[in-house]
Amino acid sequence: MVTVNVGTLHNVLDHVYGAFMHRTKISPLFFSRGWGGSKLELLERMIKQLFPEVVGQNCPPTLVKPVWNTVWETKTACLREGVFRTPCDEQLLSALPPECHNARVAFLTPKFVPPQKMACVIHLAGTGDHTFERRLRLGGPLLKENIATMVLESPFYGQRRPMMQFGSKLLCVSDLLLLGRATIEEARGLLHWLDSEEGFGKMGVCGLSMGGVHAAMVGSLHPTPVATLPFLSPHSAVVAFCEGILQHATAWEALREDLAAQKAAMTLEEVRERMRNVLSLTDVTRFPIPKNPEAVIFVAATDDGYIPKHSVMELQKAWPGSEVRWVTGGHVSSFLLHNGEFRRAIVDGLNRLEWKESPS
Repeated sequence: MVTVNVGTLHNVLDHVYGAFMHRTKISPLFFSRGWGGSKLELLERMIKQLFPEVVGQNCPPTLVKPVWNTVWETKTACLREGVFRTPCDEQLLSALPPECHNARVAFLTPKFVPPQKMACVIHLAGTGDHTFERRLRLGGPLLKENIATMVLESPFYGQRRPMMQFGSKLLCVSDLLLLGRATIEEARGLLHWLDSEEGFGKMGVCGLSMGGVHAAMVGSLHPTPVATLPFLSPHSAVVAFCEGILQHATAWEALREDLAAQKAAMTLEEVRERMRNVLSLTDVTRFPIPKNPEAVIFVAATDDGYIPKHSVMELQKAWPGSEVRWVTGGHVSSFLLHNGEFRRAIVDGLNRLEWKESPS
């Protein structure tokens, strides 16, 4: 009788899915327009300046002011959608495409529960998650635990996608850093709004894959303790684009040609090294330890073809007190099958926080 290693099957599924999505000519590759020129240089400077600031002290988030309209309501729940101007500073705003300047957010709350007795978790987008639906489905069952769900539409995604961009395939490397930096500013602004304007008793931030990296950064930089819940996430974008399956979805030749036009001819290996250096700016182990590391729970997959185990462990090691939970599966199968584990991590992470004002 032939025995089959289930873990291997999960890993193979990731590679089959990756080959279908990224090696076929169904859609263009990531970064087909090159590095991003002066925008990339600006972002590299800005992000390097960020680190000395955050080690000793967190820069306060900018308060956002969403304008809301009600999508639907039932006897027990209400879904609203809001729009607000991205809180990025002028330098970042000028680098962002105009389509990205206004942020959109969905807000699912239980009715008849005062905010100080409620928690709210902001759900950030993974690669390719252009709509609110999947994250609202993840958060919906948590309403009965008095946990509200806020879903942020990422810059470069959904209605914020630049006209020339096809699907999720960002045109330039600078777009990836812009997407991350703007997402972090917007999520921190929303946490500040939930805290100071709405008075929520507890708050958290979660995300899947790329969204998990951004959630870890937001949790690290936020000035007060929040539950931080990265799911199926690497410690850095280097892992995704230089080691995992997404390396096959990257336009290495276009990046080489872009560099050759500016400097001397380079080998593909030198181009990959340049990519590693740029994406090392997204290494979350360089960020400060969150205010309450016990409220950090990573959920990782045992046979993930996109995110190797060592990457998850590096971040857990950098944040002593945080927890890693393993689910059996690959990146794709865990994304589909383990929503219950993600929800459990959200509930447990929030339970490790103190109520802002003890609910009576």
